[in-house]
Amino acid sequence: MSRVKIAAGNWKMNTTLEEGRALAEALVAGPSSVNGIVVLCTPFTHLSLVGSLLEGKPGFYLGAQNCHQEAKGAYTGEISVSMLQSVGVQYVILGHSERREYFGESDVLLASKVDTVLAAGLTPIFCCGEALPVREAGTHLGFVRAQVAAALFHLSPEQFGKLVIAYEPIWAIGTGRTASPEQAQEMHASIRGLIAEKYGQSVADGVSILYGGSVNAANAATLFGQADVDGGLVGGASLKATEFMEIIKAM
Repeated sequence: MSRVKIAAGNWKMNTTLEEGRALAEALVAGPSSVNGIVVLCTPFTHLSLVGSLLEGKPGFYLGAQNCHQEAKGAYTGEISVSMLQSVGVQYVILGHSERREYFGESDVLLASKVDTVLAAGLTPIFCCGEALPVREAGTHLGFVRAQVAAALFHLSPEQFGKLVIAYEPIWAIGTGRTASPEQAQEMHASIRGLIAEKYGQSVADGVSILYGGSVNAANAATLFGQADVDGGLVGGASLKATEFMEIIKAM
């Protein structure tokens, strides 16, 4: 089954509004067509502006980096899914390792956030991945499979088919270290195999699984060329228009 190739740029807590405008404008002025889709996950302050710049640009979509699990209420500083919808967001990153580590987000909380995003008709980009001690202990496959099962296996097959999964080895995020193509493929195949065990091969074959962790213009094509790697969730390199465009071309 042919899966959607995705290059998602996670800008994290970077760029002022004007810097974000310049970056988005440079990307929009790039290739007239892409082999797959591009998702720009900007800071909340940039969403409306960047969304307007992406209008009419085939293959480009707007993404958020997080949302709250509740529809509305007294949650000072938080962003609801309806707020994201109102500015044209279509994808939402959930469970990034930085959210898990710095803000204590658990699999139980993430399951609730996934439900909220799906109910709104948006697409979650669900992140999973292991720290270096887990990798060195050789328990990385079981660790990541447990993350996926705990946060996502309450979903129906139809719901699960609307997800995107991003595998991010924590030891490779922002470190310059990258999982080898073989390491990435091993984990992606393991995740897809787990999905097949739970939901059947047809559901597993339809889910795009992205790799994240120091993806750059030099390694993107090799990583994306692996059988079960369907693109990337890109951090630092997505902040450089020329480099991110090379990553997009590698899909």
